[in-house]
Amino acid sequence: MSFLMVLRIAIKALARNKMRTALTMLGMIIGVSAVITMVALGTGAQSSIESQIQAAGTNMIMVSAGNFQQGGVRLGQGNASSLTPEDAAAIRDLAGVQYLAAGVNTRAQVVAGNLNWGTQVQGTDVDLPFIRSWPEAYGAFFTPSDVATASKVAVLGAVVHEQLFGAGFDPVGEIIRINNQPFTVVGVMASKGQSGMGQDQDDVVLVPYTTVMKKLRGITFIQSITVSAASATDTSATADRISNLLRVRHKIQPDEPDDFMVRTLEEMASVRVQATETMTALLAGIAGVSLLVGGIGIMNIMLVSVTERTREIGLRMAIGAKGRDVLLQFIVEAVVLSAIGGSIGIALGLGVARGVTAWMSWPTSVTAGSVAVAFAFAAMTGVFFGIYPARKAAGLDPIDALRFE
Repeated sequence: MSFLMVLRIAIKALARNKMRTALTMLGMIIGVSAVITMVALGTGAQSSIESQIQAAGTNMIMVSAGNFQQGGVRLGQGNASSLTPEDAAAIRDLAGVQYLAAGVNTRAQVVAGNLNWGTQVQGTDVDLPFIRSWPEAYGAFFTPSDVATASKVAVLGAVVHEQLFGAGFDPVGEIIRINNQPFTVVGVMASKGQSGMGQDQDDVVLVPYTTVMKKLRGITFIQSITVSAASATDTSATADRISNLLRVRHKIQPDEPDDFMVRTLEEMASVRVQATETMTALLAGIAGVSLLVGGIGIMNIMLVSVTERTREIGLRMAIGAKGRDVLLQFIVEAVVLSAIGGSIGIALGLGVARGVTAWMSWPTSVTAGSVAVAFAFAAMTGVFFGIYPARKAAGLDPIDALRFE
């Protein structure tokens, strides 16, 4: 008997009792749609977290000066004078480094007209907007020539901009005073919000690090170097190369501790991604229980079908049908139930995922892999739970089957 003939017989057998067939498929429909929806929610949440971490600088490597100790007084990390602009230039040439910004910070009272605001003045380099994925709201960032000449130019954070000029005002070209020195405003950064440590990233004035060194603090060293690795997978290796380079440049012996610190955000990113992956797996596992229940429902209905069609099976075997033909017949019926239910479940899952995004603004992401896995699992469920009823039907004695009432 050809497979097409077996398929036609299976469809006709299922169509005899449409309500029972529909109710049998319902468990598979709910199971598959639940798997699709839950995986979409988990994947969407993971993508959202990854994008947030990317905005903060997924590939970011923080290099800071080490501890400074004078007598018995330890001033803590970042106070040593061992980190220099030449170190930053050497790191820029390392393999795996995409962007780099040297940093020197100070606090000052910033004055504009008759208004003033106490804030952090962050000396940095032109690559900072690329490292932090931080666009400008007004104007532009300062240029390499501004850094080279230690120009008195400033880019305002959103909070400083609002406090000194008011929201909606374009201050580009205006003059502000930092430590009684005039600075020209060349841009305003878009609102960034709080950092992962709770610090307000918008309460800052960004100026060239050379300007802070020479005209605000009078020093020859830098406090930090912010690096962006070329790829997330190369972040740890790049951090190791930076550590090795600085140990060589600072002439640190093998048994001596570093006079600097190198830290990455990779660990934080991996923990958060692992948490979302675990949650996605948990949600998918819970939804998978629905598939299991649907499979048991298919097996129950197929067993009922075997009992109802005992005389039909006996008649078919009496006129020459073999056991494997009957076995194939009932397996195909189970697979058809699962396949149709799985297809409807996929469509329903896609609709629910989009509905959740539209109504609740919850990020969802339906991948081709999750759809394929859900459908394949539905088909395998049909085969698995259809084998026992099919074997029972194939094992019937033709004479006993014909006598069955």
